[in-house]
Amino acid sequence: MAELEKKSPADVDDPKAIETAVDENQKKMEALSLLAPEDGGGGDGPPLLDDYDDDSQIQAVASGGTVYESATTFEDLKLTPELLKGLHDEMGFSRPRKIQAVTLPMILTPPYKNLVAQAHNGSGKTTCFVLGMLSRVDPSRRIPQAICICPTRELAQQNKSVLMRMSKFTGITCASAISPALKDYMPISKMAPVTDQVVIGTSGTLIKWITNKKLATRDIKILVFDEADHMLAEENFMSDSTRIMRDIQSSAGDCQLLLFSATFNEKVKDFITKVIKEGNQIFVKKEDLTLDKVKQYKVRVPDEIAKIEVIRDKIFEFGQKVGQVIIFVRTKISTKNLHNALTKEDYVCSSIQGSLDHAEREKVIQEFKDGYTKVLISTDLLARGFDQSQVNLVINYDMPIKYNSRDEPDYEVYLHRIGRAGRFGQKGAVFNLLCGETDDILMTKIENYFQHKVQEVPSWESEENFETVLKDAGLLE
Repeated sequence: MAELEKKSPADVDDPKAIETAVDENQKKMEALSLLAPEDGGGGDGPPLLDDYDDDSQIQAVASGGTVYESATTFEDLKLTPELLKGLHDEMGFSRPRKIQAVTLPMILTPPYKNLVAQAHNGSGKTTCFVLGMLSRVDPSRRIPQAICICPTRELAQQNKSVLMRMSKFTGITCASAISPALKDYMPISKMAPVTDQVVIGTSGTLIKWITNKKLATRDIKILVFDEADHMLAEENFMSDSTRIMRDIQSSAGDCQLLLFSATFNEKVKDFITKVIKEGNQIFVKKEDLTLDKVKQYKVRVPDEIAKIEVIRDKIFEFGQKVGQVIIFVRTKISTKNLHNALTKEDYVCSSIQGSLDHAEREKVIQEFKDGYTKVLISTDLLARGFDQSQVNLVINYDMPIKYNSRDEPDYEVYLHRIGRAGRFGQKGAVFNLLCGETDDILMTKIENYFQHKVQEVPSWESEENFETVLKDAGLLE
């Protein structure tokens, strides 16, 4: 096993340590040398999480004097037989992926230090914190011992699904702290106290459960923040998360904090310096965050009608032959208009946006996951926390912009959008439809930020051009 790089305690106690580490990370990092078994694992069928690995350069900054060794097998982590059985038999994993090999020893080794981890889409981060939670709880005790906070109900449900599969042979149970569908509503006063060992949910519902004494925090050992960059964009998250941590610290003492974020913007760095005073850090290079397995293209069109023509006559002409498609739009109105335009042309598609009630949203998602529809139109509701292995085409009908801005891209949202294609190491393609000067400015800023030039499709009117780029992306023979 390979020993991780250590830095002195002063490197992480300094409030500017994280920002400095990020800046250094963007300039130069040394890749950790990890040994990998010759067996690729995974068996037949679509590649699973451990069937492939990326070349991302990972920087590990260890706090204090603790020495960690990266894990080349899950057995190196000294997991219980039940957890190992879940990983190998239920999940189909044969060995840790790179970020898991580096991160899991930091999570599972006493004295269980806090961890700040930058992890992009498809990196295997969910396994890191789910396995961390499962390893810390005692299945024989029917009381909450681990909490995971997510930005959306969809991500919370997906994380729970992963946890339940991984914990199949352990006897560990998990509660979903999300607002219920209207038909399932029950006043909190009538709700039974939570006895599940793990609770995964959104911050608002977790606060309600804690405030109403339905969720005991006195035995919480580990608290996870998933997709922190997205959550911190919401005004109420900082206060909610602070209240949750304050309650845990007053009732249970210090617990291990794990914070996962795709990017480290100013809000994330500010939150870290205020809340996580000392801990281990994991970073990947910014240019590695663009997911090289996903081919990105830009298509210049003259007007909105041309966008629909490109989708209908060019991308769908070939795209429907190779898998499922997600089309991202900016507003609820755009969702409705595009859905109407495509259904008028007899395309079977579904759409989802925030104003739908929970039951309808879940129905749309399930139908898409089951393959009843091949095209899904969505606002950024599904930019995160949506894994569907059959999705290999993403279309940015509208480019993502920051709130109250006209020409400033939301880099984090763009990163997450393109991460919906080519999940689990499969190939994928992304088409950015650019209409006008503002879209050109947004695309240029995105290219500069990620230091990645996006290839242009020469003509939006040429079927041959689209066939060529899809072949280049490995999606057509």
